[in-house]
Amino acid sequence: MGFKIAVAGATGNVGREMLNILEERGFPADEVVALASRRSMGTEVSYGDRTLKVKDLANYDFSDTDICLMSAGGNVSKEYSPKIGRQGCVVIDNSSAWRYDQDVPLIVPEVNPDAITGFTKKNIIANPNCSTAQLLVALKPLHDAATITRIVVSTYQSVSGAGKDGMDELFTQTRAVYVADPVESKKFTKRIAFNVIPHIDVFMEDGYTKEEWKMMAETKKMLDPKIKLTATCVRVPVFIGHSEAVNIEFEKPISADEAREILREAPGCQVIDKHEDGGYITPVESAGEDATFISRIREDITVENGLSLWIVSDNLRKGAALNAIQIAELLVARGLIQPKKKAA
Repeated sequence: MGFKIAVAGATGNVGREMLNILEERGFPADEVVALASRRSMGTEVSYGDRTLKVKDLANYDFSDTDICLMSAGGNVSKEYSPKIGRQGCVVIDNSSAWRYDQDVPLIVPEVNPDAITGFTKKNIIANPNCSTAQLLVALKPLHDAATITRIVVSTYQSVSGAGKDGMDELFTQTRAVYVADPVESKKFTKRIAFNVIPHIDVFMEDGYTKEEWKMMAETKKMLDPKIKLTATCVRVPVFIGHSEAVNIEFEKPISADEAREILREAPGCQVIDKHEDGGYITPVESAGEDATFISRIREDITVENGLSLWIVSDNLRKGAALNAIQIAELLVARGLIQPKKKAA
């Protein structure tokens, strides 16, 4: 008997990607249900070669559903995830609503799979921030080898991280620039076309943005609370794919060659690192791919035991939809969840 899966927020960028990946990876689902807000009821979304009609999340009964992949935003998740969990359905949430709750495991399967057993407290598992997920997939094997003490990261985050509205704004503004129309900014604080914006999420009292704080807090929760991290998160005019320039300090010596070999063997990682024109990955090549790509691996001679690297990943996949489905696969593989008996 297979599982019954609900995808909440099925009409959004990540929700649609979740449906695609469930089919691609052959997840053992007997039934998949697409859910969204009432205004999206009746909208059709694709699941493989099938078409699903969207149902209303607010009125849906989860008592016979095994897993809910939640990608409907933080406010919706705060309202509905506890109710869904109490009905015996495990929620895998893509928002930031539950990431910092001590009773909710925050999981990247390649990084901290053993922490998943804590989901039974609330029947909720949190997906990390997209920029953190790809960072930690690359850093976990290096931390295991040489113990990371400090990370400095600058992100180059695509507009799809801001949802469909972000992608539409980049397209509309780019077209307006070419035809000399007025350029209007609605989703972003400044023009994004042919520009970069060093501001993602709200500003905090210390001058960091919430996006930068998330990277610090989530790295400590998932990898090691002793690691120091500082981030500058930047929105760039790229549709899909987040990039990161990362500088790492280690407790023990580690060479670029050693790091390269470790990462080549690490789960979820793909090293593309040739010292030649084009011998590195860019966001365009990462779109539609599952791997976290690592390039430009080199020793930082300004600090003791330092490395610098370039990390790129499809933020809609490993940064969101793929990671959520890998969490669901981990639940199944470890026997932590069984299909509910369907009513006759």
